[in-house]
Amino acid sequence: MDNNRYCVIMCGGVGSRFWPFSKASKPKQFIDFFGTGRSLLQMTFDRIKDIVPNENIILITNENYGPLIKEQLPEIADNQILLEPVRRNTAPCIAWAAHHIKALNPNAKMLVAPSDHLILNVEKFKNCVIKAFEFIENRDALVTMGIKPNRPETGYGYIQVGEQVEDDFAAVKTFTEKPDEDLARLFLRSGEFFWNSGMFFWSADSILKALDDHVPEMSAVFEMGKPYFGTDKEQEYINANFEACPSVSIDFAVMEKAPNVYVETVDFGWNDLGTWGSLYDYSPKNKDGNVTQNSRALMFNSHNNIVAIKGDKLLVASGLEGYIVADVEDALLIVPLEEEQKIKTYVNEVKSKFGDKYL
Repeated sequence: MDNNRYCVIMCGGVGSRFWPFSKASKPKQFIDFFGTGRSLLQMTFDRIKDIVPNENIILITNENYGPLIKEQLPEIADNQILLEPVRRNTAPCIAWAAHHIKALNPNAKMLVAPSDHLILNVEKFKNCVIKAFEFIENRDALVTMGIKPNRPETGYGYIQVGEQVEDDFAAVKTFTEKPDEDLARLFLRSGEFFWNSGMFFWSADSILKALDDHVPEMSAVFEMGKPYFGTDKEQEYINANFEACPSVSIDFAVMEKAPNVYVETVDFGWNDLGTWGSLYDYSPKNKDGNVTQNSRALMFNSHNNIVAIKGDKLLVASGLEGYIVADVEDALLIVPLEEEQKIKTYVNEVKSKFGDKYL
């Protein structure tokens, strides 16, 4: 296994679109949605550990989730967990991880991956990861994985491919964030557009140079901390300075602007598992199209629903068509599947009326 290869797993999000199952105290990446005994984070780690040396897997998260990571991944050492004092989106997160890794190994090549995605064909995924590492080995390149689309999805970002460089790698022509349905259908028909997976490959040097070129004000925060990275003063410096970073995504900060951006076009059964609807799509269904996520439920004259109930509570329902029913100890959500994009708005309303009690 190549000791210059590293993986950064980002696991600090709150997953509000999966409320009430996903809460601030235990977001979706720490939940076993499929009853396999492994959470989404653990499944992500399992996919990576055969490609990247265990000691080169870095997890970056909100400081509140350090104990959850230790509980779910006991094989990870404390110095492999980077704790953000505040949430600042993906660009500052990646900047810190890159500085941390470069201090450990100046020749480091990095995979950056979210912790909450579903990948069905793991072996194909591993092959694509190895090819991407090989692609960046001797290139100053920023690579993103583009997923071959199978429907006009409006909830994802899209990447338009340009000139092919080699095999499944091409220059990136444009990025488009969450198009409307008509545009998404046009993208699908053209064959030039791929879903933006949010998985990236680059050397530590390449991403740090790009951050310096395109977000110098943020880069400066980390440049001042160079003497502390890789030392026992690193966390102290981050705690004092991380909040000064702008809250900005790596796509907006770098990928949409840099001239050396490439896409590896892949198809390995990917879903970002961002909503109850995506969980419904990838879960086993009974003859009526209902999904009962490890729940006790009797459904009569009901079709195409997803039911998720914690504990031993029994649900008996009749006449439900296309609904999300999600029940935890102190909160019950009943929303049509077609309104799943509104759940974030409903969660904000809960916060405004009841504070953090149910979040």
